[in-house]
Amino acid sequence: MMPRGASARKHAGAPVDIRKEEGYSFRQSTGESPPPGPGMPRDASSEVLQGTLDLLVLKTLALEPMHGWGIAQRIQQLSRDALTVGQGSVYPALLRLQTRGLIDNEWGVTDNNRRARYYRITALGRRELKAETQDWRRYAEAVELILGAT
Repeated sequence: MMPRGASARKHAGAPVDIRKEEGYSFRQSTGESPPPGPGMPRDASSEVLQGTLDLLVLKTLALEPMHGWGIAQRIQQLSRDALTVGQGSVYPALLRLQTRGLIDNEWGVTDNNRRARYYRITALGRRELKAETQDWRRYAEAVELILGAT
């Protein structure tokens, strides 16, 4: 199975896939959800680009192995509370990443002395993280060019 984004990288300058995925939200520093954009229902305003959660999980696991709840907490912490990830999104993302061979796991014990599955990024996951980070930055730069147009 080819990792997501690999076919797009074969063709330099290929557009980034911007389909949407539900499950986690963005909050402005005020703690409120941003208003919906033109033609967007209120629910759609909190959706984040597909693949972004997988990228955030990979980056989090590149810092250190951790369990699912810890991943969600670390994403929220690193984003300064701008992003919140529900458990209903973290675990499907972990399953997707594991199925693709980008992460693996083993059982361990948490700080609270509870048994938990700890996830860690694989060598393939590190390569994918690098490639997906480049794709994300290219996408963000393209959006910024459009937003800065006068």
